[in-house]
Amino acid sequence: MSYVTEVTAADSAAALAHFEASFRYETDCWDVHNAISTGQQDFVLLDVRGSEKYEAGHVPGALDLAHRKIIGSKLAEFPADTLFVVYCAGPHCNGAARAAIRLAKLGRPVKVMPGGITGWVDEGFELARS
Repeated sequence: MSYVTEVTAADSAAALAHFEASFRYETDCWDVHNAISTGQQDFVLLDVRGSEKYEAGHVPGALDLAHRKIIGSKLAEFPADTLFVVYCAGPHCNGAARAAIRLAKLGRPVKVMPGGITGWVDEGFELARS
């Protein structure tokens, strides 16, 4: 028995519920790029890495708001039902999850783009620079 099969896989119904639910919490770089490039962006994209990294290269259209600086007053210009999509450096970084927690605590809808800048570049998408 391998480490893969040592723990029994979930049944199909449980797996379906789990994977369908995951889309409520995250999105990927391709879907964000598609929404931006087709003019269908219906969310606010936040780069939560910090200004220095943002200026070096960020997803086009993203706003610079480090996860430690996410507070209610910084979001006041956005309607309460605005969906925020947050990203950081990539899957090795927990800044996006920290940002998602802050936004959720403020009662804001939020999804994480787990690939972050690393995933964006891996997909071959261009970065904007300030």
